[in-house]
Amino acid sequence: MKKVLLMLVVTAMAAGIWAAPAGASSAPNATWLWNPWMFVEDESGTIAFLKEKNVNRVFVQVDRSVPQASYRSFIRRAGTEGIDVYALDGAPEWAAPKGDRHLTAMMNWLGDYQKRAAAGERFKGVHLDVEPYLLSSWNSNRVKTIADFQSLLLTAKRQSASLGLPLEADLPFWFDEISFKNKNGSGNLAEWVIQQLDGVTLMAYRDTASAIIEIVKNEMAFAAKHKTPVTVGVETMQSHEGNHVTFFEEGEAYMKQQLEQVSARYAGPYYGGTAIHHVSSWKTMKP
Repeated sequence: MKKVLLMLVVTAMAAGIWAAPAGASSAPNATWLWNPWMFVEDESGTIAFLKEKNVNRVFVQVDRSVPQASYRSFIRRAGTEGIDVYALDGAPEWAAPKGDRHLTAMMNWLGDYQKRAAAGERFKGVHLDVEPYLLSSWNSNRVKTIADFQSLLLTAKRQSASLGLPLEADLPFWFDEISFKNKNGSGNLAEWVIQQLDGVTLMAYRDTASAIIEIVKNEMAFAAKHKTPVTVGVETMQSHEGNHVTFFEEGEAYMKQQLEQVSARYAGPYYGGTAIHHVSSWKTMKP
């Protein structure tokens, strides 16, 4: 699967996705779409926005209340614009005891969907956003919570492979500061995840190129070591954690300038480009 994902990354880079100024490297551009009702209500407008922003990969929330026909139509139209759609889901409780039932429910839905959909209407991959550190057990019993999180990812890896799909996940930039020692071995948690999956998106939520470049440097080294594309994600929502974690205050033009610097610094076969969190806040951010 890593070879498939790498081919997609290299192809997108060669095509010059998200035009950069002379001398800077172009890179793939992804985003999260947490509200699929957005394209149920306005498919043309949603596709037009993604096209305008030169998005070539969108992580779309799996919502079983949304008709499969709506997903099929959206994915088909997105594909005609060169946009790959990944099935997005996850929550902290997925890493809690017995939390894998949520993963199983998603994968069952996805398997059924893929069987019913035509070739041009299928998801291109699976993208998980679990964030186990939001569980209370992250502080009270971190050793077990990390092991449960790893077990969940390994289960997801097997289930995704059975569907013929690559598996990606979101990670906080600080997982490179977390060590583990359990039945899965020992080492650095960020490196372990990067080694296991077909792609990782870092939640590198800072608002300057220099800060982003600094906080992702270890993960980019792991990416090259394990030949796993790593994407750099940034925030556009207003944040209670401080102005430094989001581009909400600065606006889109400034964000683009900073991300072009990040892309120029890390350009290479295992740099997965940038990801903007998320469609709804990106649409309303100031120019």
